[in-house]
Order: sequence, then structure tokens, then C-alpha cells
Amino acid sequence: MRARPPTRFLGHLLRPLLGLGLAAAGLAGMVRAAPPAQATAPPHPAAPARAAALPQADAPAPLDLDTLFARGAWDADSLGPFRWLNEHSYARVEPSRTIAGAQEVARYDAATGARTLLVSAEQITPGVGHRGPLRIDDYAVSPDGDAVLVYTNARRVWRRRTRGDYWLLDLRDGRLRQIGGTGREAVLQFAKFSPDSTRVAFVLDHDLFVQDLRTDTITRLTTDGSPTLVNATGDWVYEEELGLRDGYRWSPDGKAIAFWQIDDELVREFVLVDYLSELYPILKRFPYPKAGEINPAARVGIVPAGGGEIRWVALPGSPRDNYVARMQWAPDGRQLAIQYLNRRQDLNRLLLADARTGKVRAVLRETDEAWVDVGDDFRWLDGGRAFLWSSERDGWRRLYRVSRDGTSLRPLTPAGMDVLGVEALDEARGWLYFAAAPNPTQRHLYRVPLAGPAPAAAAVERLSPDGGWHTYSIAPGAGYALHTASAFVRPPRVEIVELPAHEVRQTLVDNARLRERVAALAIDAEFFRVEVEPGVQLDAWMIRPPELDPRARYPLLVYVYGEPAGQTVLDRWGGRRTLWHELLARQGYIVASIDNRGTPAPRGRAWRKVIYGEVGTLASADQAAAVRRILEQRPYVDPDRIGVWGWSGGGSMTLNALFRYPELYRVGMAVAPVPDQRYYDTIYQERYMGRPQDNPEGYRRGSPITYASALRGELLLVHGTGDDNVHYQGTAALVDRLVAAGKQFAMMAYPNRTHAIAEGAGTRRHLYGLLTRFLHEHLPAGPRRADTTAAGASSPGDRSGGR
Repeated sequence: MRARPPTRFLGHLLRPLLGLGLAAAGLAGMVRAAPPAQATAPPHPAAPARAAALPQADAPAPLDLDTLFARGAWDADSLGPFRWLNEHSYARVEPSRTIAGAQEVARYDAATGARTLLVSAEQITPGVGHRGPLRIDDYAVSPDGDAVLVYTNARRVWRRRTRGDYWLLDLRDGRLRQIGGTGREAVLQFAKFSPDSTRVAFVLDHDLFVQDLRTDTITRLTTDGSPTLVNATGDWVYEEELGLRDGYRWSPDGKAIAFWQIDDELVREFVLVDYLSELYPILKRFPYPKAGEINPAARVGIVPAGGGEIRWVALPGSPRDNYVARMQWAPDGRQLAIQYLNRRQDLNRLLLADARTGKVRAVLRETDEAWVDVGDDFRWLDGGRAFLWSSERDGWRRLYRVSRDGTSLRPLTPAGMDVLGVEALDEARGWLYFAAAPNPTQRHLYRVPLAGPAPAAAAVERLSPDGGWHTYSIAPGAGYALHTASAFVRPPRVEIVELPAHEVRQTLVDNARLRERVAALAIDAEFFRVEVEPGVQLDAWMIRPPELDPRARYPLLVYVYGEPAGQTVLDRWGGRRTLWHELLARQGYIVASIDNRGTPAPRGRAWRKVIYGEVGTLASADQAAAVRRILEQRPYVDPDRIGVWGWSGGGSMTLNALFRYPELYRVGMAVAPVPDQRYYDTIYQERYMGRPQDNPEGYRRGSPITYASALRGELLLVHGTGDDNVHYQGTAALVDRLVAAGKQFAMMAYPNRTHAIAEGAGTRRHLYGLLTRFLHEHLPAGPRRADTTAAGASSPGDRSGGR
């Protein structure tokens, strides 16, 4: 999936913790709020017009590019790897209190905060040949609580650091030993304890293994793994678009393991060129199915944990025209629940597979005229006699209780309210906890009874405090939760709360120093709505220059994403991205962002799926209409100085804006865009557009390269040549088209950088310096009297393009 402003694609366990620093602020959508509002602009529902004031710091830090992208003044503190151990206690990684620079794992009581040491730095210090204690990238405690598995030396595989070393610490005798016995570093993936704590399974070189912890005997369960046949993990497209990395599941009794096998042999390879590592370029090849091309073939196998014959699940239809989207064991271990998605992605079948025979039967069908979203809301209920299911069948994303045979389906959450995700099930007390939003820019925690009819939306119990963005990791039993709260101009605070009263028991990360510094900036930010046609209002935010003169006119820079994978108008802390926008405001720019129709806002199915088959078309029209309405309603916005910028899908939308509406936008900065939708992968692009063979006109109309010859303003293209996700090839194709059309533009290629454009010393500082300088050169900053025009600038309708 193309990198996007972070919304739903966060790991369940660390979801409240991710995005506290540079990741959320600067990875562009991986890419994953107060002076008076204009009387003509409708106020945003339930959102204050002015950000709450915070105490000012004694010595405000300077806000400039150097301090912004250096460690220190503007960094948010974050919480290390966190685990709930049981209903009343949790573990977290902390700096060692005995060895400088080392780490340890501490156990805390959720109610009292009482601390005990679970793993000391001394206990995870290997013997000869190792330098000091292990760095803890992650860890897991065995189900019986007698051992800890430490993940260290983590290396990145595509988007995440999923390959490294695993060490087992026996808490009973203090013995420390490395799992796998390979003699090689950073080669294991996804090591996990068996349910009885006696074994650890792991993936090595595309095959699945099990190590007996009593004898250290290692059993190889699959033998055919290769770069094009991967067992127990995802290939590139399954990982990116379906979130499949850890590709195996222990059975509840620990006697068997179910796993994905993905065959990429017929998938065409993409080639990245490494220009920097050696004298001659190095070619990196990997299977990547572009829209309309041959897909990988996926199937599910069940293998005895002690080794033996693999039983393959008899999935219906062609494995290349269907996706094994999700899989988990039933509580009795007799069946697997498999979500089986067709290639068109308008049908998701829930299949129950017999673990002994591999035979399957469909128990539920989820269909949509556009596409079906596959998420992680499935949960077993009532000991496996029923399950929790998410559906948009009545126009809203609701949760349902479904009998195991699929014959009974009862809604648990109300109509008119979109569920953003399941947070916890408390069957003992009869509650379902879920995330939803009082308005489309926020996220809060709610609960409803598991029994009885679904309540009306107004009767749903909200547990989160007012305003902002709230995420949770809820303990077993739902008595306590790790709560992370932030808002557009309020950095995150992480705490332990007691539910359902939401009483704070401990503060783990306060970020008080950063909060004071941000408060001292007095960011002039506003959330509002823009009506682009009768009955259609788009959510937006705006950051204005300090002491804005309403009699003057200021340049407007629009930050855009606009695709179905993410929102930009969210009332949560945006880190360095927000601070860079404030820096621009201090230099004399108005910065705004708008969520068009087709973004995944909790505003009902029709809002999200109206763009099916036309990605890029309606969205860019909405964006342009919103800018025109802002010009009508806010006379301090200069119609001759309108710019737009975005990353990934936002880069594509920037191009569509600049090419389709050249009379409106003077400047565009497109980072890592997809100029031609045919160049992106099958699962993402076909989900929203169908195949190019079936929708050629939609692909043509939605791709900005189609309109490249209409460029009249100033364009900056930026791309990393090592981008495995949105390939530099697309930008090269656009460059070729612009050259043929005789259009002048600026361009920066970052060698070997990925989609994040963050690798290498100084890269992020250089990138934002480049963007800032381009803006100043082509979209002059500062106020201008309403009866004047920019020096040397013609009216938008008279632009001839070029420099």
C-alpha cells in the first residue's frame, strides 16, 4: 500500500505508541487545532475554533529547519516496547539502572505503579564474542511466564524491521541462549512461543522451523522455500497491501501450525539499481505485480509441529485470482477461519477449513459494488460458537455478532456510526470496546453491551475525554488500558487509565517540555468545513501566519493526500510535519489541508466509495472546488499565489491539481508520486480501480500523466531511486512526457532512498530545505495588499507556463 498519513495501518500492540516522533511527522503519509473563524465558513461540529492554551516555556526553542530536523528541541518522547502481562500488570523496556547505555525490562502493577525487575541488563549479556548487553528491539513473555524471548539486531525488510536475532532467557535459572543455531546474524523472522511454552517457531530463509526448548532440537517443517516461494511470511505485495508479515499461526493445543505459502514464480520482477554501494551498479530484483499483471498464488498449509506431511486447505477457485487475506484458528483447534478475498475485491468469503481434511465451507459472504475492506475486527465469541464481524452492508461500518454457521447475524453497534476498529472484548462482563469518532477528524473509545439490541448512536457510551485523538492498548479483562492522547497542536501524552471511568493511574510519557515549546508558538490553527456543492461539506484545517492582517492577502499552500488509504485532516499531533507547516506560516504562508470525498473518513460507506473506478478524478475536483470556496470566503487568501504539495498518493494528487486546474494552482511539489496508475501494484490499485483491462478509461482519466501537457505553473518533482513501493520509473515516465511537451520543471532524485526519503545523513533536512526554498522562489511569502499582484506575476488565467 502506498505510504500514507498514518491512520489505521498501525500494529495493535504498539498502535498507541507509533507516530510520536519523526515517523508520524515526517514519513509522508507513510506517508501515514486560534483566532477568529470566518463568519462565512461553517464551524466544524464538536471542534473548538481555538486550540487550548498551555503554559509557555521559560525559554522557547527557535523554530527553524536546523533545529526542527536535529535531535533535541522538537522531538517527542516515546514509550519503548510495551506488553500487558495479565489483567493487572504490564512490562516495558527502560534504560538500565546498573549498566550505562543498556536496557532492562521492568514489570509494573497497573493500579499502584509498584515496580519489579523482570529482565536485567546483566541477564541479557551474552558471553565471549558479544559486546555488552543485547539491545531490546522487542520481546515476548512465554505463556507460562517462565521465559522471555528477546528480539535484537533488527534489520529492515521492505517497510518494517522484521529480520534479526532472537535470544531466549529462562527466568528460572537465568540461562541465555540464541534461537536458531545458524551461526549467522540477523536471519530469523517472527519467532513465537508455542501455547505450552515448550517450543519456539521461526522463519529462516523462507522456510518454517520449530525449536524444542527442552532439548534445543530444531525441526524443519517446510523445505521448498526460495526467493520466489515463501513460507510463513508475506511476499512484497501481500506484506504491503494486506499487512501480512507474520505468516503462520500456532494451533491452540500447540500440535500444529497453519501457514501461508506464496508462490511468486510467475510474477514479473521489478529491478532497483543501487548506484552507491560499489564501483558498478548493483541490481536488486524482487517480484512485484503491477495492476493487471499476473498475481502471486497463495495457499494455506497445516503441518504437525513435530514435522510431517503438510495438509493443504482446499481453497476454491484460482489461487492467483483470490487472496488469502486473514487466517486464524477456532478456539477448539478443529477449524481455521479464513477470509478469502477475490481479486476484484468486491467479495470476501469467510471460510471454515477442517484442520484434519482441509475441506472448506463458506459461512458468510461480504459483498460491495465497489470494494470490501478487510480488517482485523474478527474475534471469536462464546467459546467459538459465534464471532465478531465488521460490515458496511447497511451503509455504515458496524460490528455484528454472527453464529458460527453464519445463519444468525445481529448488529452490536448502531447505524449512523462508523466503527474504526475493535479495541477489546470483555465477555465476562458483557462489553464490547471499539474506536469511533464524534466527528470525522477525531478518534475515541466507546463501549456497547454484547447482549441485547444495538443501541442508538446517541446512547453509545463514550469513555475518552473530549477532543483530540485517543488510542488504546487494553489489558485482558478490560480493567486497564494504555492510553495515548494528542491533538493537532498538543503533543502526545501516554498514561495508564482504569476503565470504564478512564481515571489516570500512571503517566508514562508526559512530553511536558515539548508541550510548553509548542504552546509558546501559539499556532494559529483552525478546523472548519468547506461546502463544495449543495449538501457536500469537506473537512479542512488551516494554519495562519502570526498576527495575520485581514486587509492583506497571503499565499496559500495546500497539503494534500486525497486517496482512499488515508486522511490528512485529523485532530492529532503531526510532529515535524505540523511544525514545518507552522514554520512556513511564520514565514508568511497560509497552510491548509482538505479531505475530499473518497478518503477513509468515518462518514459512511457512500462517502468513502463514491470514487470507485475514478481515483484521482473526483478527488482533485473536490480539492479545487474547496480552494475556490476558501478564496470566496476568506479575502486574506491571495488567488494569484496558490500552491499544493503532497507525498505518494498526495504527490499524485498534487500533479492532478497542477495539470487539471492550471488556472488555479501556481506551484506544485510532488514527492514520490504515481503519475500513471498502471505502474502501481495489483492489490491496491485494482481494489479502487478494477483492472486496467476492465477500466482503461478510468485509468487514463485518473492518471495525472494524461494531462502533463497542460502544465503552466511551477513544478518540483522529488523521488528516491531506491523506492520499492512507488517506483522511480513512474516519475521517469512523467519526465519523458513533460520533455516531449516542451514543459520546464525542477526535479530532485535522491539516490538509493526509499519511499520514506529518510535514509542517509542529512537527507530529511535536505529534502525540507529543498521544498522550502522552492516555495520561496516560486510562491513568494508574506502579505500583499489586496489591490496589488505579485511582482512579475500574471493572473492565473494568463499564465503561459515555463520559466
